[in-house]
Amino acid sequence: MLIKKIAILGGTGFVGQSLCNRLSEDGYELKVPTRNREYNREDLILLPNLELIETDIHNPKNLKNLLIDCDAVINLIGILNEKENNGKGFKKVHVKLIKNLISACEINGIRRILQLSALNADAKNGKSFYLKTKGEAEELLRSNSAGIEITIFRPSVIFGKKDSFFNRFAKLLKISPLFFPLACYKTKFSPIYVLDLVEMMTNSIKDPDSYNKSYQLCGPKTYTLKELVSYTSKTLGFNCLIIPLNNVLSRIQAKIFDFLPGKPFSTDNYLSAQTDSICECNDLFRYNIKATAIEDVVPQYLSGYEYRSFYSKFRNNS
Repeated sequence: MLIKKIAILGGTGFVGQSLCNRLSEDGYELKVPTRNREYNREDLILLPNLELIETDIHNPKNLKNLLIDCDAVINLIGILNEKENNGKGFKKVHVKLIKNLISACEINGIRRILQLSALNADAKNGKSFYLKTKGEAEELLRSNSAGIEITIFRPSVIFGKKDSFFNRFAKLLKISPLFFPLACYKTKFSPIYVLDLVEMMTNSIKDPDSYNKSYQLCGPKTYTLKELVSYTSKTLGFNCLIIPLNNVLSRIQAKIFDFLPGKPFSTDNYLSAQTDSICECNDLFRYNIKATAIEDVVPQYLSGYEYRSFYSKFRNNS
């Protein structure tokens, strides 16, 4: 299958920016949609062979037009929370978009889609709207009747300079550096480095052996959530007491946080965290990718730290 031009949905996001940089280096022509072209100019506009297009891909006509002349699509779009708490937001982003994408690919003669999903995605047995709708998206892609070759990537939590995991906890620890009530503290994760994920996706694009496969992707170590938050605290130079919340208090915290701006934690997050995010078999080995440990990367982007200066200023003014 000849692949020269790729549309990357979600190309302006955390994973997307790293992937665009790598694919641009490899000589692919890229089309990246955005709702605000000026907002993303600094990150992507200077990359060779990349066209940044202002459009709303949730409009089927716009999506169809975006994919004109493309040979493949990589879909990275996903949300961890929705405005409401009824699943409609997840359905729109994870399911309806995929239906429109399959149709747009069929119209444009595209026969290759790579999909970023998640560990534990399951349309029937997923414990949260997030996991159920991610699973529904996978089922739609696998059952497409347009002859589209699919590869699905199911990572644990992804880390890197602009991640929403370690950086989110760093911000919360800034607010509460002395003690930190932590829900779902026993849940296990195997964080995967964003560049390892990008390497996996890049190698899969033209590899026929990856067609119609799903890959579980994890880092080299498994941690409880408490261990990861404690590690974040120590990396920042805080001596924070992590207070584990039992199941009842975890659910109550989630209910309260449902109403906070930005939802740092939600009922749907709580439900997702009832299942460990770890691999039965880490498929990074298929391309001889050595998994990167958090200890090799996270200190580089947390240790410089404006959060420390925040407290220094506070102490100086007191």
